[in-house]
Amino acid sequence: MLTYIERDVAGQTQIMPYIIRAANRKTLREIHHEIRAAQGEDVAKAVVGFKLVQFLPTFLFRFLLWMVGRYPQMGKKYRGTVELSAVGMFGKGSSWGIPPAGPTLNIIVGGIGEKPGVVDGHIAMRDYLSMTISFDHDIIDGAPAARFTQRLKDLIESGYGLFDSTVESEQAGAEGASKQKVDATRTALP
Repeated sequence: MLTYIERDVAGQTQIMPYIIRAANRKTLREIHHEIRAAQGEDVAKAVVGFKLVQFLPTFLFRFLLWMVGRYPQMGKKYRGTVELSAVGMFGKGSSWGIPPAGPTLNIIVGGIGEKPGVVDGHIAMRDYLSMTISFDHDIIDGAPAARFTQRLKDLIESGYGLFDSTVESEQAGAEGASKQKVDATRTALP
């Protein structure tokens, strides 16, 4: 999974790409610790490959991009299969993003905004998370993409994976738990 993390470079904050390998087999806490460790690692080691790329002539850079796009194993190695970016931390209210082309699945997590919604048959103000999900339709058909999106929505609303305890798949649609879990987890991670 490709994500972008902030690192301190010569006293300035720089956003740099970072690939989390086998994210599907890690807990949220393990991913959190891996990102924090990457943020603290020596920037010189992290940018070795990127420094070489910036000095390539344009035609070689384009050839490199073509190679990464043409050969799936190269694409997986250098850009991952899923890209995750969070833009919601840069402001208040709901927000969304336009994903760049490239990965098979691209998720941009926006902001949380308060909007009217139906709660127990009545209209009430609720917090809603804005997300942009983009699929490469050369690889993923619309029906599996829609099922994935619905499953992701159910898991997010249930708070699945936010606590160290295991939550069963059947509990993913538990009603009323999502607001309480979101409020609880806003302060759960350090």
